[in-house]
Amino acid sequence: MWMFLTAQRAIIKKASDLEYKIHRRNLHKEDFISYVQYEINLLELIQRRRARIKYSFKKDEIEYSMVHRVQGIFGRASAKWKDDVQLWLSYIVFCKKWGTKAHLSKIFSNMLAIHSNKPALWIMAAKWEMEDRLSSESARQLFLRALRFHPECPKLYQEYFRMELMHAEKLRKEKQEFEKAAMDMGDFDHPEEILKGELARIVYKSAVSKIKGAEFHVSLLAISQLFDFAKDLQKEIYDDLQALHTDDPLTWDYVARRELEIESQPGEEQPVSKQAKAVEMGRREERCCAVYEEAVRTLPTEAMWKCYITFCLERFSKKTSSVSLRGQRLERTMRAFRKAHELKLLSEVQYKQWIDLLLRQDLFKEALQVAEAGTELFKDSVTMWQTKLLVLIDSKSPDVGVHFEEAFAHLKPQVCLSLWISWAEWSESVESQEDTEAIFKRALLAVTGANSITLKEKYLDWAYRSGGYKKARAVFKSLQESRPFSVEFFRKMMQFEKEQDSSKMVNLREYYERALREFGSTDSDLWLDYMNEELNHPFGKPENCGQIYWRAMRMLQGQSASMFVAKHAMHQAGH
Repeated sequence: MWMFLTAQRAIIKKASDLEYKIHRRNLHKEDFISYVQYEINLLELIQRRRARIKYSFKKDEIEYSMVHRVQGIFGRASAKWKDDVQLWLSYIVFCKKWGTKAHLSKIFSNMLAIHSNKPALWIMAAKWEMEDRLSSESARQLFLRALRFHPECPKLYQEYFRMELMHAEKLRKEKQEFEKAAMDMGDFDHPEEILKGELARIVYKSAVSKIKGAEFHVSLLAISQLFDFAKDLQKEIYDDLQALHTDDPLTWDYVARRELEIESQPGEEQPVSKQAKAVEMGRREERCCAVYEEAVRTLPTEAMWKCYITFCLERFSKKTSSVSLRGQRLERTMRAFRKAHELKLLSEVQYKQWIDLLLRQDLFKEALQVAEAGTELFKDSVTMWQTKLLVLIDSKSPDVGVHFEEAFAHLKPQVCLSLWISWAEWSESVESQEDTEAIFKRALLAVTGANSITLKEKYLDWAYRSGGYKKARAVFKSLQESRPFSVEFFRKMMQFEKEQDSSKMVNLREYYERALREFGSTDSDLWLDYMNEELNHPFGKPENCGQIYWRAMRMLQGQSASMFVAKHAMHQAGH
């Protein structure tokens, strides 16, 4: 009993403090939010305890008064900070969760009066009217008001169109239920046109008159296809798409892909075996490609060829056990690439896709020809040059070095990092250490700034792989004043030192001191690792840890200093 009274007093005191804050002269939004959050947490706690002990005494009185209080706080806050959309949304979420839906229409109305410039809020309100209040008429009125503010908003038209189709479907189901139960239809007096989706058709016609483009048209067609009863509407939209947007690649792409969904003619035997299914799929794909062939003749553009080639690549990537079908797909894809190349209507990305496909089929000679054509067309593309050089490397060409030089002659130095790394990696596998090191040195002269950080790390790794610790240390010494660096550059050197049979603490100190000179003001882990090294290395000096700690405290700034203190304390405690 004493504990109960204590808890009750604590709750009353906390609520009183929060109540006082929202009645001060200078109001702060955070105080209202804190009060709301406290009340919601309390409501959820009460709800959980009632469920646990199965106790519902005075439930309506207690919870109702709390919910009513939260609504009042939200109401004051949203009136004071009208522009805060998140506050309005939190208000709506609360009302939905705590069963005060009757209050929501007014909240939506108040919010939309202020935020009428946000289509998403209109859609949210209309969906609530349609799905929660089951009021198609209210949802329709909201969409019509929204379209007065946003007459060219595609999303509003799409959702309005969907809503009218849902409304028609709902009416059809109600009619079926009445008929099934042989009940008097009574006031159910909806014209057949409404049941067939005439209102949705009106929305569609209005939408396409305001918003042009095949993409929007296709989106409406996709929505209509979710409703089985709307076959006539689907056909009308499909016919309009072909009539209004013949010059748009998306139209042809949609029409072609639709052939995949068209099954065998009625009366024809349906394929059963895997082989028969593969033959049927081959026929469908041929029909698709026939449409694409007509499309690239009617609309010979890069965008149209991209649609065709993308389709071919997608089909080729589909798994099949049929060797014949896979062969057909490969042949079609290659034919499309070659024809688009002849017409000079291939993009840079598609040249790369073509080369990758040729390499997967071990067609190195053709891949090289395509790569040469690609670099001729896109001389300033580092991706294109990289692709060509990879083809040369894969095909064991003796002229790789010459082509790297050619690439650097055409490209800007700041984009060449990946090429320098590729050249060095190739050189390591086929040429002498001297040649590879010469490439790294040339690269460091050509690549400057932040891009050079990765190059230095690669150079150091190579030095350790090819010449061991002695070589790595020589490279480290040569680069130690060549900023910028990464922490990883120094950590690599520390790791190399630790891997030696006779690891020298004096060298580790040197690497830590060099790293701290660069990153000592931001990297708390470096300081902690330095201290651990002094504590755990056979030749470390634990007495140096105190000095390192105070140096860290002087150098580290802001959050890094706090992190260092926290981690050091945990380490001291044995964690």
